[in-house]
Amino acid sequence: MDNPKLLTSSHAPFWHNSSSISRQSYHIMLAALPALIMGISQYGIPALAVVALSVSSAMIWELLMNKLMNRPVSIGDGNAAVIGLLLAMLLPAVTPWWVIVAGTFVAIVVGKQIFGGIGCNPFNPVLTALAILILSWKGLLDFNATLVDYDLGFLMIYPLSAIKYLGTSSATGYSLSGLLMGQQAGGIGSCFGLGLIIGGVYLILRGHIRWEISISFLVGIYITAILFNISDADKYAGPMFHILTGYTLIGAFFLATEDSSSPVNFIPMLLYGAGAGVLTVLIRNIGVFVDGVVFAILMMNVTSPLLDKIRPKAMGKGIEHA
Repeated sequence: MDNPKLLTSSHAPFWHNSSSISRQSYHIMLAALPALIMGISQYGIPALAVVALSVSSAMIWELLMNKLMNRPVSIGDGNAAVIGLLLAMLLPAVTPWWVIVAGTFVAIVVGKQIFGGIGCNPFNPVLTALAILILSWKGLLDFNATLVDYDLGFLMIYPLSAIKYLGTSSATGYSLSGLLMGQQAGGIGSCFGLGLIIGGVYLILRGHIRWEISISFLVGIYITAILFNISDADKYAGPMFHILTGYTLIGAFFLATEDSSSPVNFIPMLLYGAGAGVLTVLIRNIGVFVDGVVFAILMMNVTSPLLDKIRPKAMGKGIEHA
């Protein structure tokens, strides 16, 4: 009788580019550093404390959920740290500690872990948390109220609220070059436009985000804003003002491009980004919220699975006897 032998099978070999979740996370944090450092230099120790608490509490929530759900410890992949970092970049420098802890809880537990962990979340966890915070404690996230004690040598009024409630005449206190260099009130890491652009270009060149989403998002904002501006220049700001203020640039390069909640095919990515850009300006100009980036991207997150069904016709399909 022949001796039985163990048959070992495996998948066919695939080309691997040596990328990993942790590698991507570290590159995202590196790309965020220019804007983050500028924010900390402007707002000082309170901003650093917000960032430190946000990152650490996000990692703690991740570890607790790993233990409660009997999953392997995943804080080493850096994804929780990225979520905490990006959330901190969107917050005022004087955000209370309990708001930060609540925000990271929503981001990690509600926005990520209950859906199955990384790669399973249908909504961007950072934006999910920020949307809940805005709806729950709007006053604590009002930049005009929270940053009233800061005097940084430029107009410390949130640009989008000034435009929304006072009209384009209030934009005379801002210059586009000043906005690009971070001379505006806002989130810790969302004001320094040049730093966010540098970080975004770095991520695109490294292949960690897709240019289709970022560019189509900015184009959608530009076209929609210019149409509003043409219709009533005294009421609606121009396109470059919309691009350089609020959460626009951090949304284009760090939020709309989140892997799990965005499409993967070419045409869907263009539609997804452009749709988020159009919705952003619509919410800003005729909606009740000052900045529409958060809710615009979340609404397009819902459409992502449907958009990804738009695919090129398969080769041979429609040909008889193919």
